[in-house]
Amino acid sequence: MNKIDILTLGCSKNLVDSERLMAQLRHAGYTVTHDPEETKGDICVVNTCGFIGDAKEESVSVILEQGQRKAKGELKKLYVMGCLSQRYLTELQTEIPEVDGWYGKFDWTRLIEDLGKTWDNTLKPSRTITTPSHYAYIKISEGCNRHCSYCAIPIITGAHISRPMDEILDEVRQLVAVGVKEFNVIAQELTFYGVDLYHRRAIAELIDRMADVDGVEWIRLHYAYPTDFPWELLEVINRHPNICRYLDIALQHIADPVLDAMRRHITKEETYAFVERIRREVPGIHLRTTLMVGHPGETEEAFEELLAFTRWARFERMGAFSYSEEEGTYSAEAYTDDISEEVKQTRLSRLMRLQQRISGEIQEAKVGTIQRVIIDRIEGDYYVGRTQYDSPEVDPEVLIDARENILTIGQFYQIHIDSADDFDLYGTIANNE
Repeated sequence: MNKIDILTLGCSKNLVDSERLMAQLRHAGYTVTHDPEETKGDICVVNTCGFIGDAKEESVSVILEQGQRKAKGELKKLYVMGCLSQRYLTELQTEIPEVDGWYGKFDWTRLIEDLGKTWDNTLKPSRTITTPSHYAYIKISEGCNRHCSYCAIPIITGAHISRPMDEILDEVRQLVAVGVKEFNVIAQELTFYGVDLYHRRAIAELIDRMADVDGVEWIRLHYAYPTDFPWELLEVINRHPNICRYLDIALQHIADPVLDAMRRHITKEETYAFVERIRREVPGIHLRTTLMVGHPGETEEAFEELLAFTRWARFERMGAFSYSEEEGTYSAEAYTDDISEEVKQTRLSRLMRLQQRISGEIQEAKVGTIQRVIIDRIEGDYYVGRTQYDSPEVDPEVLIDARENILTIGQFYQIHIDSADDFDLYGTIANNE
């Protein structure tokens, strides 16, 4: 029983946990494969997501699939960890007895002990990177102190817990030493970092110090919150050329009645001013946001306000989803899910069509410019890379003809942008850095 498959579902925060587990397992002598196309190991670990209905269904489906492999004798041991088992442990233990061990969001390190091994806190680097070797995710905290009406994350992960700053910086140095150049900083609520440890919002100091680490080429910031935003962070972004002009900050809605029902603690007027100030203080910044349609009480008038806001803000990157009632959340208890699925999907389609048009115009404006691009992979006839404005896996990409160029994965190039479609850019080499 020396071969282990780890299957990671959900967000990049889960991925970091899987990478930490992989490092320990390999150190203990196991052969570990992450997200293989076909699971063949003697042991399988499923790292689950429990955020919304679709994610929960996917997690259960993967567990059941591996349970069937075990019933056929193809798998010796099955372990489950992560958000889904954190939230529904008792129910899952009863319903899926094929699982040999259940672990939540924070106690999954016990899995090493249950395999008869010892967790080594001195292991460096402490993670086995599963992303392309030139970029990694840096998780700076767990949990969330916000209690938005629709969100189950605080129920699953509990209160915000910051990692010590020196520990994070040590991890960055370790990753630089093994070739990582790009650091995507992640947290459930980035801008709350440090309040529990240092009694102040310390995200600006952390990013300032991270940018000074030799070998850090790009830093990108994900999952900020608009209320009580630490404006000194923008000064840090402007001061360091290796901090990408990019900020991922979910705004969710714009209509005051909906923002109030969502318990977002911000108004329509404040949101407009917030976006305006960021764009004024960091010229050229690309904003990624997430918007929601169909929250209980969202009228047609409120939705039209959301469309108008989207036209005005012209977000460079935007994702959207329809409201899904999650048991235990404030909205599930206080409101009735009174908007039909048909209306939700119609609104979502209208919003995304608008965003596609905006994205196309923004990408077209880049034609003729020269962009610094990091190459992630080769795919078919193209090298595929990203600019500083593009986060891995979720944002547009830059395609360069592989039949006319020989490029190196993980290297930066100056790329002349020749054309664009609604999301992606196409370019040619201007020069090799």
